[in-house]
Amino acid sequence: MADVSLEFEIHPSSGVPIYRQVMDQVRALVASGRVRPGDMLPSIRQLAADLEVNMMTISKAYARLEAEGILERVRGTGMRVTESVSRGTVAQRQEEIQAFVDALVTRAMQLNLTESQIISAIRTALKERHS
Repeated sequence: MADVSLEFEIHPSSGVPIYRQVMDQVRALVASGRVRPGDMLPSIRQLAADLEVNMMTISKAYARLEAEGILERVRGTGMRVTESVSRGTVAQRQEEIQAFVDALVTRAMQLNLTESQIISAIRTALKERHS
């Protein structure tokens, strides 16, 4: 059973509803192969507690992912990634983040950061994730 609760990060002030943030992150974890078909996700109660959000928010995200065929309910256990979910190619995964990259670059340019300063900030964030 995979416990991916530490992989989720919520930004309440981002303008993106929290349930959508959870859905997007589950999709990304599946596409990257970090969460595989058959892996169990944290329970609604556990993930809501970890993220300090209402359980109905997580329930809504899981229900929509189930309707999309990404998750399936396992009676008495929780939600499991379906066997039919396929991992995206590198190009598909890069396309998935392109809007975020564009927004990052735009904001960095508004702040008058140079290309090397932007890349340095990204490297720092990556190093923090890997430590």
